[in-house]
Amino acid sequence: MRRKIALPLLALVAVCASLTVAAAPASAHGYVSSPPSRQAMCAQGRVADCGEIVYEPQSVEGPKGLRSCSGGNSRFAQLDDPNKAWPATSVGNSVTFNWVLTARHATSTWEYFIGGSRIASFDDGGRQPNATVSHAVSLGGRTGRQMILAVWNIADTPNAFYSCIDVQIGGGGGGNPAPTPTAAPTPSPRPTPTATPAPTSAPQPGGTWAAGTAYKVGDKVTYGGATYQCRQAHTALAGWEPPNTPALWLKV
Repeated sequence: MRRKIALPLLALVAVCASLTVAAAPASAHGYVSSPPSRQAMCAQGRVADCGEIVYEPQSVEGPKGLRSCSGGNSRFAQLDDPNKAWPATSVGNSVTFNWVLTARHATSTWEYFIGGSRIASFDDGGRQPNATVSHAVSLGGRTGRQMILAVWNIADTPNAFYSCIDVQIGGGGGGNPAPTPTAAPTPSPRPTPTATPAPTSAPQPGGTWAAGTAYKVGDKVTYGGATYQCRQAHTALAGWEPPNTPALWLKV
């Protein structure tokens, strides 16, 4: 009799364990780095009094289907505050949104919303994304100041990652100013050939930041005239420049 009771109990425990694993939060993390999202603004020190988000801008995770900047996470409630002085990035009517993923995870869709209306969706069909992801999105002729909600829906969990981006639409294409026309250059004398420099070794931690370099916690680099200290060990990729990845680099 005891054996007959034990077997159903073991089966029930196994089912509960599998449900717990399925409901666990995704191990992936990511956020919109440009145009800078609210969490990127906080992590870069451009907005004050943001709370814990300054340390982990990549962690705004919550159940799918929400329409909040914090993803329903009380730790990051400041992201939902409309009264904070959120800077708005000037953009045109077509914008390229760039995500930085500090950990990658199988993806169902990427969605973009303005005022509760979905303006774009990209279906990844459950594939694992690259470490950086870009989407060109049309803003549908809207003008003025707008807040855009970007959502990264994970394929194999019930969760998503959320980023809100404040923009000022009008006058420019994709947020990048049009180049100033310049006069045709005056032909210069043909340069004297120089010897080909000897090959150099792979870049090492320290000095100027370089893609392809393996950095460990505490390493310092320079980029754009500023000094940054590594916050998480990683191998640098193009698109992970220190100003774009406050989750990986701290400006010192």
